Amino acid sequence: MRINAVLLAAGQGTRMRSKLPKVLHPLLGKPMIHYAVEAAQQVTGQKPVVVVGHGAQAIQQALGDSARFVYQEPQLGTGHAVLQAEPLLKNEADFILVTYADMPLLTPDTLQLIINTQQQHSGPLTMLTVVADDPHGFGRIVRDEAGRVTAIVEEAQATPEQRAIRELNASVYCFEARWLWEMLPRIPISPKGEYYLTDLIGMAVADGLEVQSQGLADAQEGIGINNRLHLAEAEALMRKRINHQWMLNGVTIVDPSSTYIETSVHIGMDTTIWPNTFLQGATVVGEACNLGPNTIVRNSQLGDRCTVFASILECAVVEDEVDIGPYAHLRSGTHLGRGVHIGNFGETKNSSLGPGTKMGHFSYIGDATIGPNVNIGAGTITCNFDGRQKNPTEIGEGAFIGSDTMLVAPVKIGVGARTGAGAVVTRDVPENTLAVGVPARAIRKLEKRG
Repeated sequence: MRINAVLLAAGQGTRMRSKLPKVLHPLLGKPMIHYAVEAAQQVTGQKPVVVVGHGAQAIQQALGDSARFVYQEPQLGTGHAVLQAEPLLKNEADFILVTYADMPLLTPDTLQLIINTQQQHSGPLTMLTVVADDPHGFGRIVRDEAGRVTAIVEEAQATPEQRAIRELNASVYCFEARWLWEMLPRIPISPKGEYYLTDLIGMAVADGLEVQSQGLADAQEGIGINNRLHLAEAEALMRKRINHQWMLNGVTIVDPSSTYIETSVHIGMDTTIWPNTFLQGATVVGEACNLGPNTIVRNSQLGDRCTVFASILECAVVEDEVDIGPYAHLRSGTHLGRGVHIGNFGETKNSSLGPGTKMGHFSYIGDATIGPNVNIGAGTITCNFDGRQKNPTEIGEGAFIGSDTMLVAPVKIGVGARTGAGAVVTRDVPENTLAVGVPARAIRKLEKRG
């Protein structure tokens, strides 16, 4: 059976009180609509059709080629919105899954369940319902004495008795496609001048057709985001879900309530994550690492057995057994070899440090290539910017850079060379040579080590 999905994303989302379209508000590093698109793709195997209206260009730009788009103008309700997808899907699918783009907690398993339920009965549609104390503005499910669904009443039109109903319309449907396209143009106009998709339930019942319902086991999945309170609620639930899964996979999270791991992150087993740690973007963490507390790792790769304490890593590559922090900052383009140590308040940018190199505290290394087993003393700075362009620094294997050395790029420090404390190096230092002073000058050759 051919299945495709329609995601409704045309609403203005006025309760968010924002210039940003509601479905683009971020949730753990991604616009919330991404979660709905990914879930729909997973169960249908097809790009979903996203109905856009308000903020259409921004939504299309955010999703790129992960979805197809139709435009709803004017915006005349949910039934009218789904009808806009008919030209694309009329001959492409036997079943149509319809959901909202502002429901990021729905899982592929739940979507697959409602599809399976619809495929196993003869009625034209299956709807997802949820029992919850907080209605979140959802419509109420009305049933007859036999327990059959007879209608959905929107909250705005509900009587006080109907508002007391706690079985809610979760706004997820699976339709028999041919029936859907036939019935959509027949939806009556509401007093507000809109065409409600929910009216299809009453229309099916009036025709003597069965409306199947599928209860949602976890009510939290059905949360729809209408304001920033809902957004915070959904993010807390998603963080809990993600952290729970990583702990089952062998990661120790000391305080899950203060640990923030985005869905795109991968973590090796036996890693320990301490409170107030944020793992973001395309971050990969190896096995048996110690991260945090008070650490941010963004779009970075860490090898095995690394320690990062109270530091920030951005777009960095860190090999095995590296020790970082506290209060270090690894900026874009940093590559640390095996066993490197970065001390407190150390900063690197667009630089590679060879295996075994030690960088003391209060140092800045930018646009530098540093060999293995180099000692960089406290307060060392590569003066890489001359006011017009960035210039490189090269430091050879086994060199020793004294505390408070200023390396005025472009400059090269040879293998086994040394600089005295407070040196201002403006010229290349040959290998196995000691340079001291301001400006630094070579004063003697050194014995080769090893």
